[in-house]
Amino acid sequence: MSIIYVLLTLSLGVALIFFVAFIVSVRRGQFDDTYTPSVRMLFEDELVKEENSSQKSVKNKNKSE
Repeated sequence: MSIIYVLLTLSLGVALIFFVAFIVSVRRGQFDDTYTPSVRMLFEDELVKEENSSQKSVKNKNKSE
C-alpha cells in the first residue's frame, strides 16, 4: 500500500514540473505566433530554390558543351 503513495507523489511531482514548464513557455511567448504555422506550407523553401538553380546551371553548361 505504501508504494501507491510513493507513485502518487511522484506522478504529482512530474505533473507539477510539466505544468510549470508550460506556464514558463507561455509567459516567454512560445505560443504567440498562430498565423505562421498555418501558412508555412505555402512558402517555398530557399534551399530548394538554390538547389534547382544550381541544377539548371549545370544542365545549361552540359547543353552548351
